[in-house]
Amino acid sequence: MAFGIKRSELLAWKDNVANGEVAFLTHYWIDERFPGCNTVTKVGCSDLGKLAAWGRAYGLREEWVHQDETYPHFDLFGERQLEILEKENQWEQIERFKL
Repeated sequence: MAFGIKRSELLAWKDNVANGEVAFLTHYWIDERFPGCNTVTKVGCSDLGKLAAWGRAYGLREEWVHQDETYPHFDLFGERQLEILEKENQWEQIERFKL
């Protein structure tokens, strides 16, 4: 379950992903499979080649892409989430979600 974001933020992320941009969306998230992680960042792009190349730059494997038909994305959480957000200068998301 996602929470802590506005509908307008979700729609902007979807538009950016659909337009072939690498887009970031962080939200609060609870999943029993990942204890201690209470946020996730979705990094999406409809251009799968571009998304895979972006992921390789951070050591992410192409098979880790969530193959959503409309909004393919990587899910980032934990230490890797923070590391990548810092390198991508996503300071607003880091500060907002107290990462």
